Amino acid sequence: MVLDILILNGVVITMEGKGLGIIEKGAVGIKDNKIEVVGESREVEKNHTAHRYIDATGKVVMPGLIDAHIHTGIGILKGLSQDVDNWMQKGLWPFTKALTQEAKVKGSMVNIMEGLKAGTTTFCDYDEPMLDIVKNHATLGTRARVAETVNEMPADLSGLKIGDVYPLDPSIGQQKLQKAMKLVDNWHHQQNGRITCLFGPQGPDMASKELLLEIKDLAIKHQTKIHMHVAQGDREINQMIKRFGKRSIQYLDEIGYLDEYLMAVHLTEATKEETRLLAKKGASMILCSGSIGIIDGIVPPAFEFLEVSDKLALGSDQAPGNNCNNMFNEMKFTAILNKCKRQDPTIFPAWKVLKLATIDAAKAIGLDHEVGSLTSGKKADIIIIDFNEPALFPLVNYPVRNVVPNIVYSAKGSEVETVIIDGRIIVDNKTITTVDERQVVKEAHKHAVEICNKAAEGITEDNNMFKMMQEGLL
Repeated sequence: MVLDILILNGVVITMEGKGLGIIEKGAVGIKDNKIEVVGESREVEKNHTAHRYIDATGKVVMPGLIDAHIHTGIGILKGLSQDVDNWMQKGLWPFTKALTQEAKVKGSMVNIMEGLKAGTTTFCDYDEPMLDIVKNHATLGTRARVAETVNEMPADLSGLKIGDVYPLDPSIGQQKLQKAMKLVDNWHHQQNGRITCLFGPQGPDMASKELLLEIKDLAIKHQTKIHMHVAQGDREINQMIKRFGKRSIQYLDEIGYLDEYLMAVHLTEATKEETRLLAKKGASMILCSGSIGIIDGIVPPAFEFLEVSDKLALGSDQAPGNNCNNMFNEMKFTAILNKCKRQDPTIFPAWKVLKLATIDAAKAIGLDHEVGSLTSGKKADIIIIDFNEPALFPLVNYPVRNVVPNIVYSAKGSEVETVIIDGRIIVDNKTITTVDERQVVKEAHKHAVEICNKAAEGITEDNNMFKMMQEGLL
């Protein structure tokens, strides 16, 4: 058989079977947008030729990484809200008030490029205006599960004090839901199935029961999932108790939201019992270790979730707090923070964390039938990591194989040499093939400067970063 692409002589991590399905001198053959064959190089070469050969000697071939929760629309605000309390109100809001729709879209493109070059092939992008942001994924060639953020929150909350109950406006919720429906109508299963849509209520504290139930009915109708922040900080829990007299997970259970349709993001304030209940009911958990560690100083209850379910995925969340959208960073953060929290170096081993960014993530977001492992018939979403780079040296297979620990604990993402999505080479020799990288960054940077100039008037002594700058610490 003549293949389109044949990758030979690499350490292939298939993510198939009980372990990780590692083939030391492996090959992966691609035909059209799917994986045709996986096996030992010498066996695959006997029956296959290709239009393009890739020699992966000294390299690792594995499934593309999955970022299960990312807000690319605020990527342009990177580095503007760290080391502060009340991260959202004090740090982020002054800049988001100056953020234009065009700036969101331009910054989103750079944000996606960052993840793409670090081996992320699937993005669960959760933002607005998604009808415009989704075009970035179409242009770049990434696989995306996109959701338009839906809430009932008025745009102007300037008079709201920390702790006040949010005003909810059903008319705003319906306007935003219509945008979400337009996204589904225009983009669900488009780009050869590479782009699919989710429904994205922002959180149980930001929408009425009626709106949440309407969204649930739509998710069932379109057989897709609900991507939502759940138990996201004491702010949300306080809102829920004041408004409904219940904590988030208890409330969602009572209205029938805890099932396989729900992708619950963060669970920062979830108790052990609440976490286990959510897992038992079939919902997925999305863990954003870097973001929550930096902006809240909290390690969410992922260990408790994994005691019940393997439908756990990792997400990079947002650039203004996390400062990077790199799944290698998330894998390392996840392993180390949980080891520290439990005071146990044996938990969250490298092999398990690698699954959380690939096959387990695919299960959590509902795409395990298409991606997450390398096997015949699945979509050809593949990355090649160069182990000749100093950070990953050495590559040894005996008496202990060090490939997986080095990927999780040593890789930075810059070692990713090739990224293939849907059978198409999107990153070739560390360069994106679908856009002019420098031009994209240049255009977005102009918008970043404009936003900061506009936001300067609203930055006061109440902003910790402003204080640090005045003191010469930034």
